[in-house]
Amino acid sequence: EVRLVESGGGLVQPGESLKLSCAASGFTFSTSALSWLRQAPGKGLEWVSAIYSDATTYYAYSLKDRFTISRDNAKNIVYLQMDSLQPEDTAKYYCVLDDHSRFYLGAYHVRSPVVREDYDYWGQGTQVTVSS
Repeated sequence: EVRLVESGGGLVQPGESLKLSCAASGFTFSTSALSWLRQAPGKGLEWVSAIYSDATTYYAYSLKDRFTISRDNAKNIVYLQMDSLQPEDTAKYYCVLDDHSRFYLGAYHVRSPVVREDYDYWGQGTQVTVSS
């Protein structure tokens, strides 16, 4: 059974950092791609970042300078380091098991708008709130 468990969310002030973790099980982690998505209150899903099985990383253009995705294949964990957080980053952050078919021509291809059915396996999410 595929299981994804996010942690690390919380309440921070603008400009602070958080590091989210996603502990994975039930599949071969080292050969899998994973992504982070988020959903702000009252808004749709937004793809944030992806990491391929070879650790190549991809980011939403607006977030690439502040967010860093990484993976630890020994621990079956994918991370999302978020720096210089702003109130607009307030959202529930989800870890998903991704599909290699979205990675081609050197880029990550995501449908717009993102819908939940685009990804088969989701974690329960972790809330990030950025507020002074």
